[in-house]
Amino acid sequence: MSIDHDITIIGGGLAGLSLAAALAPLSRSVLLVDSRPPTTDPAALDERSLALGFGSRLIYGGIGVWDEIASHATPIETIHVSEQGRLGATRLHASDGGAAALGYVVTLRALTEALERRVATAGNLTRWHRTRLTGIESDGARVTLTLEDERQESRRVTTALLVGADGGASSSRRLLGIGEQVEPYGQTAVVANVTSSRGHDNTAFERFTRSGPMALLPLADDRSALVWSLPPQTAERILALDDDAFLAELPRHFGHRLGRFTASGPREGFPLKMTLARRLTAQRALLLGNAAHALHPIAGQGLNLGLRDVAVLAELLRRFDDPGDEMLLAIYRQRRATDIAATARASDGLLRLFDNPWPPLAHLRAAGLIALDRLPPLKRRLARLGMGFRRGLQDPIFHGHPLNGKAP
Repeated sequence: MSIDHDITIIGGGLAGLSLAAALAPLSRSVLLVDSRPPTTDPAALDERSLALGFGSRLIYGGIGVWDEIASHATPIETIHVSEQGRLGATRLHASDGGAAALGYVVTLRALTEALERRVATAGNLTRWHRTRLTGIESDGARVTLTLEDERQESRRVTTALLVGADGGASSSRRLLGIGEQVEPYGQTAVVANVTSSRGHDNTAFERFTRSGPMALLPLADDRSALVWSLPPQTAERILALDDDAFLAELPRHFGHRLGRFTASGPREGFPLKMTLARRLTAQRALLLGNAAHALHPIAGQGLNLGLRDVAVLAELLRRFDDPGDEMLLAIYRQRRATDIAATARASDGLLRLFDNPWPPLAHLRAAGLIALDRLPPLKRRLARLGMGFRRGLQDPIFHGHPLNGKAP
């Protein structure tokens, strides 16, 4: 039975683009379906900043885009963890993880542009913009998709494998009949790029404030990317402040490790919740990225977790003749389920641990941070986990090697 495309990716965000870029060397016909219009103006791309673990840097090296990203990436050499009003603190260093950096901070703009350039040169790729998925049918041998363009005209295409990479509100997940577990956090993330009078020395700060966790990630020119998780009413007040009042508010919660905050870029707010798909696969279909798991940003693991989805799937697609083979789907489920569950538990647990105001627990947290700072073996373990290294992920792409051709 004939098919139109070997693999169809629904979603042109970072997960979909990363998979399309990873599959560029393979002899597979790939269709990328993107509901958005083409991005022709770089200034229109989002200036939000993203934390990539060192493991993700290696994956992007294997995909072939790291050299382009590197000039826009700021290394994280130290992570400083503290709690407002408590003496304890922990510092993780790149040397604890045995690498040049624990991770890197890049803007969404730089990462998107590098992936777009890679995808534009892929000879095996067809891309449709302003197109959305409205129907899915599977007969076991292929999947038939109904797609609707901006003129509300429908067309049907067939594919051997459907990949849902269309974000937390995934149409793919809904149309496949896959339920989700949703945990609202009652928080809004306030994000902005801020400038400080004191250099950050390539240090990322995770500060647990009384209002919610505050992360400051190092950028170029003594700027830092702020991600501050707050109750919605507090976030609304913070977003409404003028720049001077906003900059004066930050040291009241963060302290003065970066001196004075002297400038701020635009501020945005995003409601926070955890969403986990109840299944990762269906007949000739699978989910990855935020369509499979959307986490709290507290540990900066969202994109890194999705990129590990991409790397595992890309390696499997190199090894199997049939992209929708049930064995391929079973291996994908097995290799991703443990990582996803463990990362989700860790992010959620860390938030709840530091969100609990019970005084005895607060004292234990402070003692724990002090003890952790003095336990090198545990620091090495935490550093490696934060960098994105996981047991069982030993394929060449996880070591920065290109995904060329078919496995022997």
